Amino acid sequence: MAKFDVYEEVTNQIANALEAGTPPWRKPWTGDAVGFSMPKRANGEMYKGINVLMLWMMAEQRGYTSEKWFTYRQAAEAGGQVRKGEKSTTVIYFNTVKTEGKQGEEKTIPFAKAYRVFNADQIEGLPAEFYLKPSEPRDLGTEADPELDGFFASIGARIETSDKPQAYFAPSKDIIHMPPIETFHSANGYYATLAHESIHFTGVEKRLGRYGKYSNKQEYAFEELVAEIGSCMLCAQLGLTPEFDQSAAYIEGWLKALKDDKRLIFKAASAAQKATDYLLEASEADEVENAA
Repeated sequence: MAKFDVYEEVTNQIANALEAGTPPWRKPWTGDAVGFSMPKRANGEMYKGINVLMLWMMAEQRGYTSEKWFTYRQAAEAGGQVRKGEKSTTVIYFNTVKTEGKQGEEKTIPFAKAYRVFNADQIEGLPAEFYLKPSEPRDLGTEADPELDGFFASIGARIETSDKPQAYFAPSKDIIHMPPIETFHSANGYYATLAHESIHFTGVEKRLGRYGKYSNKQEYAFEELVAEIGSCMLCAQLGLTPEFDQSAAYIEGWLKALKDDKRLIFKAASAAQKATDYLLEASEADEVENAA
């Protein structure tokens, strides 16, 4: 019997979704579901990286609306029972193990293994709070939102606005350029686009150092993958619906890259998570500094 390969299994699931025409991280927002948030463990801790994509994908496919996920044992400990016949969802546990090298030196080897979880919607008898649905996205209309303006002002980015009709991050100048908010169909579109460019902003050497690790073409495709996944993660925490204007242009390239490297989607999801965390932590640090 062939050994189970978690990287291959997850990459195949993501690739199948891409071949069907829609990246799995887009589905929660482009389908009928509303109010998607970051998936959470039974104790309320958020899942990270590739697990976010896996849980979003399965929640959308199976129609789950709870943000909470449990192992079979955790469900029982919380007073619940997984309904008979329910299918579990795979998530990945990452850790390291220390071993001895050929010369007796200590080596640290990373590993990944799969385990199974169930959505709260698959479990009977849990306390009521586990069945609470995520909040609906912000109802922004077309006007600027002071809270969101404050968040993006606090992340440390230089954001310039002009009538030039493109949104972009310019690494050489280290600036984000945005058209005026009134040129967008909605304020949500403006802030979701700004979230995407803010993920790019984290990639320069003095921040998270993503740039310069691949050939130009590979780097561009990988960086766009990181920015799209990262903007989904950030928007989920800011109460926004992501924008996918870049659409189908990248999907074919992403699919080829995934087939060439079964760990690529793991790297992209990890980088997207680090970028999202960087922005949230920068904002928190700015709040603390201003409150002092």
